[in-house]
Amino acid sequence: MADCELDAPIPDKMNAIVCYAPGDYREEVVPVQKDVGAGEVLIKVLAAGICAGDAKCYAGAPLFWGDESRKAYCQPPIIPGHEFVGKVVALGEGAGEKYGLEIGDHCISEQIVPCWDCRYCKRGSFHMCMPHDIYGFHQKTPGAMAEFMKFPAGAINFKVPKEIPPWKAAYIEPLACSIHGVERGDIQFNHVVVVSGCGPLGLGMVAAARQKNPAKLIALDMFDWKLDIAKKCGADLTFNPGKCNVVEEVQKLTDGYGCDVYIEVSGNPASVKQGLLMICKLGTFVEFSVFGRETTVDWTIIGDTKELNIRGGHCGPNCYPKAIDMIAKDLLPMEDIITHQLPLTDVVKGLELVNKGTESIKIVLFP
Repeated sequence: MADCELDAPIPDKMNAIVCYAPGDYREEVVPVQKDVGAGEVLIKVLAAGICAGDAKCYAGAPLFWGDESRKAYCQPPIIPGHEFVGKVVALGEGAGEKYGLEIGDHCISEQIVPCWDCRYCKRGSFHMCMPHDIYGFHQKTPGAMAEFMKFPAGAINFKVPKEIPPWKAAYIEPLACSIHGVERGDIQFNHVVVVSGCGPLGLGMVAAARQKNPAKLIALDMFDWKLDIAKKCGADLTFNPGKCNVVEEVQKLTDGYGCDVYIEVSGNPASVKQGLLMICKLGTFVEFSVFGRETTVDWTIIGDTKELNIRGGHCGPNCYPKAIDMIAKDLLPMEDIITHQLPLTDVVKGLELVNKGTESIKIVLFP
C-alpha cells in the first residue's frame, strides 16, 4: 500500500511533453503512474531543467539516435527530463523509511536508476550501470517534463530542504555532475586548473574547483558575459578564445609548462584540440561533454608527446548531497546561472535557446 495525501486527489491524467524523434516533441495528455509499489515514490514535479543533452537529443545528436557504430539510446515515445525537483505525493511500502521522506517533502532522484545487478553496480560504479536507465530517455524511466513523475524502486533519492526554491533546486543535478567532473581531475593545491566552457556544467565546475583551492583557476568561454559569471563562481582569471590565443596566455602564466588540469565541458571539438595543446606534460584532461559531431585530434600528443591522463566524466555519483549543500549555502550566483524560467509548454523554445547558446545558461521549466 502507498501512503498518499494531497490537497486534491491525484488525477488519472496529466499534461506532459513527449519526445517522438529529433525535433518532434509534443504536448500530450498522458496517464499518471498512480500505482506506487514497494520502494517507489510519486512526486508532483515542481521544476525541471533543460540539459544540454536534452537539447542535443532534440537536435538529433548520434549519441541519442544512433549511427553506424552504436544503437540509439533514446527510446521514444518518452517523457524527457532528468533535472528536476518535486513534492512527494505518494510513498510505496518502505520508501519513506529507506529515503527519509514524508508526504509533502521536496525531493530529488539521481538521474540514473541503477539495476544493482550488473558488474558496475556490484562494484559501486552504479553510474556506469549496464542497462543505463536515465530518466527521460528509456521506457523504464519516464522523465520530469510532466506534472507527475515516479521514482522506481532502486532509485537513489534525496530530501531537498524546502528553503531551496524549486527554480534553484532544479540545478542540483547539473551541479552534482560538475562536482564529479572536478573530482575526476584530482586537483591539488599547486595546480593550475582550466575549465573550458561556462555553461551550466562549466560554471558549476568553476564553483566546485574553487572549493579545492588550486593555485590558479582559469575559465574559458566565447562570451564575455558568461566569463563575468565565472568570476562570481570563483575563477581567478578568464579568457575569451575568440579574442586572444588562450594557449599562449596560459603558457605565459605557467613559465611555459601549461595547465595541470584541463576540464573540457564546452562540447566543441575546437576546445579538445585547444586543451591538448594547453595542458602540461603528465597533466590530466577531463572530458565531460556531449558532442553534436565527431572530434578529430592528433593522439600523438596524448601518448608520445605528453603522456597525459585522459579521464571521462559522466553523471554525478555520490555528489548530490554536496550539490544540495552548496546551493543551500548560496555558494553560487544562482540568479545569474538560471537565466530563463518558462512554462512547460515553452519547452521547444527552451530547447532551441540552449542549442543556440548565445542567450541562456540554465533554463528551468514549470509544469
